[in-house]
Amino acid sequence: MTRFFLIGAPIAVAAAVVFGGGDGSVRPADAADESTVPQSSPSGDPFKAGTEDERKALEARIAKMPPGLAEPGKKELAAQLVASADNSTLDWRGEYDDIEDIGDGNGYTAGVIGFCSGTNDMLQLVEYYTDQHPGNPLAEYLPALRAVDGTDSHEGLDPGFTAAWKKAAEDPAFREAQDEMRDRIYFDPAVRLAKMDGLSTLGQFVYYDAMVLHGPGVGPEAFYGIRAAAMKKAETAAEGGDEKAYLNAFLDASRAVIQAQKTERERDTSRIDTAQRVFVKAGNMDLKVPLTWQTYGETYRITTQPAGSP
Repeated sequence: MTRFFLIGAPIAVAAAVVFGGGDGSVRPADAADESTVPQSSPSGDPFKAGTEDERKALEARIAKMPPGLAEPGKKELAAQLVASADNSTLDWRGEYDDIEDIGDGNGYTAGVIGFCSGTNDMLQLVEYYTDQHPGNPLAEYLPALRAVDGTDSHEGLDPGFTAAWKKAAEDPAFREAQDEMRDRIYFDPAVRLAKMDGLSTLGQFVYYDAMVLHGPGVGPEAFYGIRAAAMKKAETAAEGGDEKAYLNAFLDASRAVIQAQKTERERDTSRIDTAQRVFVKAGNMDLKVPLTWQTYGETYRITTQPAGSP
């Protein structure tokens, strides 16, 4: 899993604000008040741009929309889809204690969403968990995590960090912390922005998967850079464009970044070619089951709507 958290030049965002449509879908506002829509931010996230009143107004409008991917069953489905691509399983809950260096230049990758010692999200997680539970097995490794952040180094982490991670994962509070930080860093921002762009439940998942895979950075190889590249090729639904055309442009941009990676596994584009692109082609914009897809040549099926709440 290769992620990019680099902060670069601000990215312009769509001025249109979107409102609720059907089951998880959204449509452009009939009369959007562009004066209350933040235009850009150093992070690329429009929800962190503009004045406080503008941000509150945008958040309020998004909150009125249908839950879409945030509906508990759909969120569970999203977790299973991501796990199939990241861990070759649908049992995402079995990954809390998983930790290894997969050789992608990001150090250790661990947990339910692939927190990495080299991309800051693992550091955020351990700091968050330690604030709540100071005596946890990972607390002693915080200085080392701060030192290796942004690198692939294991200095100060070996030999005991992997065992400490597995021990911490026995604690329900650490598993809850992983869920909380997954949502805070990846799920919630992706879904909010997808709704602002007028995207359906499927489009929200496409954003979420890309946020997980590429990281919430603004460089050309990170999520906001990929979104910017897609917006040059096609208009978002909120801008009056065809959603399928925009999602295909977004997937093209994401696929190009994947193909430029170092290892053969990192260059595998099946999560797009034989999964997300299949859903888009079928017009399954509400991400309804049954779903059949492939990642790394393995076929997965979900025949009934999950009821879980990850």
